[in-house]
Amino acid sequence: MIEGGQHDESKLAMLLAKLDQATDILAQARDFAKPAKVGRVLDTARRVLLQEGGVAALEARAPSLEEAGIFRGTDWASPQILIPSFTPQSLKSGNGQTVALEALSELRLLAVAKGDYIHGNVSAEQAHHYLTQVLAINLGLLFMPLSEADRETQGKLAEVPRALFQHVANEIGYEHVIDQLIDEIWRILKQRPIQVEPVKQMITQIALCRANPEIELGSSGQGADRLISSLFGPTQASREDPGIDTYRERLLAMDEQALQSEASGFARAMHDTGLVSSYHAVLLRYLLEQENHLVAEAMGLTATGRDCLLRYRRLVQALIEEAIHPGSPQAVYGLALTLERGILFQPPVVPALWRQLALPLSEWSKMRLRMAFGEEVSLRGRLLEGVLCMLGQPLGVGQGNNPTCQSARALSMWAYNDPDYLLQMVAWAARDDEIIMHFEGMPLSSMASLSGVAKELPMDLDPVSLLVVPHLDRIYAEMGRRCIGREGDPHRWVNPEFHGWWAGRGFHINVDVETGQIKDLEAFLRHFYASYHPHYNGDQPLIHPQPAGIAITDSACRFIGWHAISLLRITLDPRNVMRVYFFNPNNDSGQDWGDGVVVSTAGNGERYGEASLPFEQFASRLYIYHIDPLEHGEPADVPIEELNRVSGYLYRSWGADRLPAQELQATPDAEGEVSPQRTGG
Repeated sequence: MIEGGQHDESKLAMLLAKLDQATDILAQARDFAKPAKVGRVLDTARRVLLQEGGVAALEARAPSLEEAGIFRGTDWASPQILIPSFTPQSLKSGNGQTVALEALSELRLLAVAKGDYIHGNVSAEQAHHYLTQVLAINLGLLFMPLSEADRETQGKLAEVPRALFQHVANEIGYEHVIDQLIDEIWRILKQRPIQVEPVKQMITQIALCRANPEIELGSSGQGADRLISSLFGPTQASREDPGIDTYRERLLAMDEQALQSEASGFARAMHDTGLVSSYHAVLLRYLLEQENHLVAEAMGLTATGRDCLLRYRRLVQALIEEAIHPGSPQAVYGLALTLERGILFQPPVVPALWRQLALPLSEWSKMRLRMAFGEEVSLRGRLLEGVLCMLGQPLGVGQGNNPTCQSARALSMWAYNDPDYLLQMVAWAARDDEIIMHFEGMPLSSMASLSGVAKELPMDLDPVSLLVVPHLDRIYAEMGRRCIGREGDPHRWVNPEFHGWWAGRGFHINVDVETGQIKDLEAFLRHFYASYHPHYNGDQPLIHPQPAGIAITDSACRFIGWHAISLLRITLDPRNVMRVYFFNPNNDSGQDWGDGVVVSTAGNGERYGEASLPFEQFASRLYIYHIDPLEHGEPADVPIEELNRVSGYLYRSWGADRLPAQELQATPDAEGEVSPQRTGG
């Protein structure tokens, strides 16, 4: 029993009777009165979920609950567009009604997947696929015991997701979950994020599943070997996961040939997956003392990386000693990619890294790092790990579950384009608890500025973002406040001042700020083509990343909000399609934006961390971009047929209810409804 054996069958029967009665009242209520009746149903359903046998009883009632209108007017009303990755937030929200709604939605889809409920919008196959994704993302809830943090923040509600997922997994089978989870892990790893702890946790869960004799996996999970071995046994001497101390003893007995084999094995595993084993850190620290010439081999360096290592050996040695430990193995990958980029040959970078090595941390910075990462590694070493990973993986920066895409984009842009400026920002934030930037010649202090876009201090970030983003967020918001009263969108002035001199001073927007309606669309698109499309800009490649804004839509083409991205390059893909390659700071760039607009992260010429779309599809979601006003291109040469295809995508999605009155007759194929919400993402 979920509640410790105190609730017997009569208690469940009594609650189900109350639920059935509340459901009947909801079903009979008129549409305008239903919202007032929903609360009683959800509160009773929540109590049922806490009883043994309650989850199965609710599954049987899922069709009648949906028909009564339990999901009407909520995000769960259209199950065909639900996103699996959002389920953990709903189930851990601490709001009983939200938890009950999410649970009822999963049980409704379980009934559909089993063929017990024929749904008008979702097939059994679609429901089954969705549930396997949900289970894969929440796999830890199936096997990990309830933590004290969960008990404190959620109380008895923390029991609900575990009971729910155990029931769903038993009904659809663990074998489907594992295969789906493996595919999901590889999809994420192809984007090479800096933050890989969630992925490591998922791989650990797969390993536990395979070792659990009570779980029948059948033929599934065969593709997990490479993932599990990358963390727990990439080489011959670490294959059975012997433990750090035992592995260190084995190194002492190895000759040079065996050490070289270990070094090359670790390097292959790291560059294949983007994951680093704790054993790899042990080896690298050992090689630093014993077989120094194998350090390059252990990091898998090519000619550029080896040149950097040889030229700046003393610095690299200091970085390894400070940042690379069994508790911070990802620093190996960050350091390797930093050397491969050759940025140490930029004169300011080496002295800036020496400063970083000796940087005193403020008490506030120590507290933030300690809360987020603990003290397994020294706090300075943890921050240095974050610095190396950001310099090596500038397109792996993520904003976490925070409305701080502008700040994440800035960090990525500086790491990509101006690494010594990034290091200066880290020094100011970590040492001084203050960043000062200038807006139109006037200094802005992060400590003197009012609140930023984020309402709470973000915690789910990499070490650099953890310290720097709160300062950048306040400065970005303050720059916006300095633009109050100016005509037009404040990004015209904020973006170049916030991101750097390379952001174009020419500015185009296709939305009227006051009304939210589309304006000057043809001119907007013509100038975008003339500035960025190689066929109309004289075949001029993009030199610096450029800030841009897109209108994010869901898979049903409904408008979600405005979002900050960086344009990286525009070129032909392997299939000869002109594509826009861009950086999206939202942690997972692979998204379905509806109407066939599906963002790609691999398989179309993307480099690690890039997202891409065909030029027409990308242009249809663009609403802000910057250009060099002195580089004009050929706007008049863009065919009207191509522009019409772009505007078709636009008016079938986020522009459906933003069409100026005089143009309504011109686009009779515009379809769908979107709410004209405006967000600051």
